[in-house]
Amino acid sequence: MTLSLTTKRLPGTPRTGRALYWRYMVEPFLYLSPAILLIVSVLLMPLIIGISYSFQAIELLRPFNTGWVGLENFAKLWSDRKFWLALDNTFWWTFWSISFQFLLGLGLALLLNTQFYGKKLFQALVFLPWAVPTFLSALTWAWLFNPVIGPLPHWLAALGILSEPYNIMGDPDLALWGPIVANVWFGVPFFAITLLAALQSIPGELFEAAKIDGASAWQIFSKITLPFLAPMIAITVMLRTIWIANFADLIYVMTGGGPANSTQIVSSYIFTTAFRKLDFGYASAIAVALLGILLVYAVIVLWIRKKLVKI
Repeated sequence: MTLSLTTKRLPGTPRTGRALYWRYMVEPFLYLSPAILLIVSVLLMPLIIGISYSFQAIELLRPFNTGWVGLENFAKLWSDRKFWLALDNTFWWTFWSISFQFLLGLGLALLLNTQFYGKKLFQALVFLPWAVPTFLSALTWAWLFNPVIGPLPHWLAALGILSEPYNIMGDPDLALWGPIVANVWFGVPFFAITLLAALQSIPGELFEAAKIDGASAWQIFSKITLPFLAPMIAITVMLRTIWIANFADLIYVMTGGGPANSTQIVSSYIFTTAFRKLDFGYASAIAVALLGILLVYAVIVLWIRKKLVKI
């Protein structure tokens, strides 16, 4: 008797390599094509058009002086003193906003990760600023900093921090701190929410074992909590940095970029160049420069996060 080993083909299994290629390499993209077309039309095409504008002269006040100018807008940008001042302001605006938002958000997340009376009410109050519209937040903080009817200058003068209750946002040396304080109040809930979710995902057995071994509170935080939070911290700091660098709403409403451009950041400079000077070509060049800086920053942070995940 001769035994022959045969391989049976399952029902519905393609017979040829071409059929396999069609099923697993081409067919999924056909199903995804509506989403891909939507992403390309909504995200990619405006990006390409915006970048192309940076190589053109597009000034509505000079409609006949248009066309491709190559790198002329970027050469103008390199020697633009206002751009470099706005870039410096953007760094400090982003740095101090992120620093205070992260530290306060981490503290609130650690607090909300414990049990105490009235936790639900406190949690709702903590998350409330994130739900307030930006325009309303800016108007409220502009009123609070008003030297005539606002309480903050009078409180600071009573504490001896200010010599008298004067207009803080009218002082070029202090004006940027007004929008920074408003931005910290607005952005703390973002870090509190995300870090609280990360804290609740840490296995409780690790904390119990550390307490049994006699670890102090600082050792538990530095050896268990912080390493587990590190990847989440990296991604949230990256996202929030990009948002804040592009976040001109508070500054535009509270100070308009003044006084003397002391609160002008790159994103607000883009807005004023495009919609006040009506120079869309130069505004696009500024936007492309900011995009390049943020892309480099994002690559560095993602590389650091990859290292942290491996650890």
